[in-house]
Amino acid sequence: MQALPQAYQNLAYSYYVWQLYQQPYRNGGYPYYAAGYAPVYSLSYYDERFSSQPAAGTAIKDYGKQPLVINIEKAAEQNDTFRTALWTGAHFQVTVMSIPAGSDIGLEVHPHTDQFIRIEAGQGLVQMGKTKDRLDYQVAAAAGDAIMVPAGTWHNVTNTGSEPLQVYVIYAPPQHPFGTIHATKADAMAAE
Repeated sequence: MQALPQAYQNLAYSYYVWQLYQQPYRNGGYPYYAAGYAPVYSLSYYDERFSSQPAAGTAIKDYGKQPLVINIEKAAEQNDTFRTALWTGAHFQVTVMSIPAGSDIGLEVHPHTDQFIRIEAGQGLVQMGKTKDRLDYQVAAAAGDAIMVPAGTWHNVTNTGSEPLQVYVIYAPPQHPFGTIHATKADAMAAE
């Protein structure tokens, strides 16, 4: 299939941004500022989102229980801590992790928590099993791959590359306290 000429790609992108910008007006008027909410859509946000730079003012911290729109790929790639909670709600939690080359998340099990792991940069070995001595599910994974870990399953992800393994993780229900920041794996182990 032949790609569209650049002029058409630019036009399609402009229309897409315009559609996003118009959405609040279709839903009953101007974007609202009541109760501390900022406008849901803005052209500047979407221009920044599709650029190579992170959105201005986006900090890697726990925004829990507040409405949030964030470029999760960029947040995961910017993160330089072993684990930082990005959003902790009542029913699920999102964290970003950076696993150094040759290191791993650490063999663990969450008896009552399902887990989703998305690799944004790097490569690793995923291991899972019913017991910690029998990890019979082993798959190589890389950027763009998603890993689903059922509750009660022992699991580990080892960075097999030469660069940090950048991931984001969704836990349902939340696994870590609000505002969790573990600069290193040692910090994470000490907190448990």
